[in-house]
Amino acid sequence: MIVLETDRLILRHQTIEDAAFILELMNDPSWIRYIGDKGVRTLDDARSFITKVPLDMYARLGFGFYLTELKDGGTPIGICGFAKRDFLEDVDVGYAFLPEFRGKGYAFEAASAAMAYAESELGLKRIVAITTIDNHASAKLLEKLGMHFEGTIPYADTDEEVRLYAINCRKHS
Repeated sequence: MIVLETDRLILRHQTIEDAAFILELMNDPSWIRYIGDKGVRTLDDARSFITKVPLDMYARLGFGFYLTELKDGGTPIGICGFAKRDFLEDVDVGYAFLPEFRGKGYAFEAASAAMAYAESELGLKRIVAITTIDNHASAKLLEKLGMHFEGTIPYADTDEEVRLYAINCRKHS
C-alpha cells in the first residue's frame, strides 16, 4: 500500500516480499553502528522481523517505517517513517538508507514528506527523533528538517545516552 509519493520517491508499507532488501539494509555497517544489531541474518529472520515490527505497527498504530523506493524503476533504497517507543512520550521519525543512496537528498525528501503526513493525516502535535551521540550526519539532517536538539536521554532501559530532537507541528503549536 502506497502511503506517500514525492518527486523522486514512493513510501509504501513493507511486505514479506521485501525480506531480501530488509536483510541487506539491517546488516549495513551504518545500521549496526547507529541503530543496532537486531540479529537479522537470514531471509527467514527478515521475514519474521517484517511481520513482528512494521506489519504489527501498521495494524496497531496506523503507521510505521515505510519502504522507500525510487519512483523511477521501483528500486528499494531505504526505510523512513515512524515508531512509538515505550520510553518516548511522542512518536519519533526515523530513516535508514543503503550507502549508495546517501548524500543525494533522499532522506530529507522522504522525512520531510513523512513529517508533513504525520501532521496532516495522523494529527501529531509533536514529533521527536533520537540519534546516537556520534551520528553527526543524522543530527545535521534532523536540524535541516527543523527539529531542535533538546538534550540527551537514556535509550530505553540501557545506560546508553541518545540525543533527542523535537519539533512542534505548525497547526498545533
